[in-house]
Amino acid sequence: MAEPKKHIVVLGASYAGLSTAHYVLKHVLPRRPDSGGYDVVLVSASAEAMCRPACPRALIADRFFPQDKLFVSVAAQFAAYPPSQFRFVHGRATALDRRGRTTETISFHALVIATGASTPSPLLGFNDGPSDALRAHWAAFRTALPTARSIVIAGGGPAGVEVAGELGEHLNGSSGGGWKAWWPLGSSKPPPRVAITLVTSAPELLPALPPAIARAAEAQLARLGVRVVKNTRVTAVSFTASPSPSSGNATSDPDPDPDPLTSNAAVALASGAVLHADLYIPCVGTTPNTAFLSSSGLLAADGRVATESSTLRISSAQPSERLYAIGDASDYARRPAVHAVLAAVPVLCANLRRDLLLPLVGEGKGQEGDDAMFREDTRATQLVPLGTRTGVGAVMGYRLPGFAVWLIKGRDYWLWTTGRLWSGRQWAKES
Repeated sequence: MAEPKKHIVVLGASYAGLSTAHYVLKHVLPRRPDSGGYDVVLVSASAEAMCRPACPRALIADRFFPQDKLFVSVAAQFAAYPPSQFRFVHGRATALDRRGRTTETISFHALVIATGASTPSPLLGFNDGPSDALRAHWAAFRTALPTARSIVIAGGGPAGVEVAGELGEHLNGSSGGGWKAWWPLGSSKPPPRVAITLVTSAPELLPALPPAIARAAEAQLARLGVRVVKNTRVTAVSFTASPSPSSGNATSDPDPDPDPLTSNAAVALASGAVLHADLYIPCVGTTPNTAFLSSSGLLAADGRVATESSTLRISSAQPSERLYAIGDASDYARRPAVHAVLAAVPVLCANLRRDLLLPLVGEGKGQEGDDAMFREDTRATQLVPLGTRTGVGAVMGYRLPGFAVWLIKGRDYWLWTTGRLWSGRQWAKES
């Protein structure tokens, strides 16, 4: 009777998880002398993958992106592999038994944690859940958006700036921005149709970029009717259900549980000010999807998996344990970024392949070789679209003009790249 397969389990099916699974199938298992004894099991809380960076624009309307490219079936991306090599499990890991080598009820020979992170607003990602939930959140927000006259956005990083830029252009482009912002005849620019306020605790927007670029972003946002409030943070938010347009001023009992996506908000700031908004969108940081590891001893103080930054092995694990972490759930990189994930995938997989060979080395049947090493590029690399026409950013420390930011990212928020990534064509050659 054939021996059971040894499972290489990958948790998470976004950029890090999908890429790792494809790379293992293409370049790790074929190098094993007993490759038929292994398979890859990919586990994801969502049956679909999506281009999460596109959310700041996609949340406004479906028309901005082809939906069959924005959302793709995870299982379909692995249809080329035989069932003996690959299995997709639509589910969420709830616990890790490090000693018993199981995640939930799946035994593993090697484990890659790539569960990503959840955003503070459910408008900006799957948040470790099904794609239908994200679509429902967008639908609710879109229903409330046409009647909004004030919006507060918390967070001066890329997500907050991009959301402010997209909403500013969409709602104020004909009055608060566009060609009228540059009109030379001296007449004052009309006030924006919708008052949009972006709050950041930092002295400048986009702290990963040089201050001159941040100030350029702030100037462009001003042309789109966005006011930036700096050096203070949101300390509390209270919600009151927005009145139905058909109800007028008729009195009614207040909703005991107003929907934060669509309700009026009173936003208290550390400065003592209180901002009142028809809609509030939090864009401050992310929370790693690692709650299932809370008792595992694998987490760093910030909730991410403590990972050796050079090898992508989990810090407290020996190579023989074959435990790895990558992406937003891991602390291997200073700042979460897709380009850091793509650079780290070949390193993780090379070390996985090396660790799988360790038993053969002990038997004199293989060569161990040296660890592959990841080195994070800490030069400023960040592209931030500001609406559909321009943006700010830098690559490897070099500032890019707005047209270049639009050409590379702003046209479709990387959607032009994801087809190759999701399908595995990105990893056709070993890196």
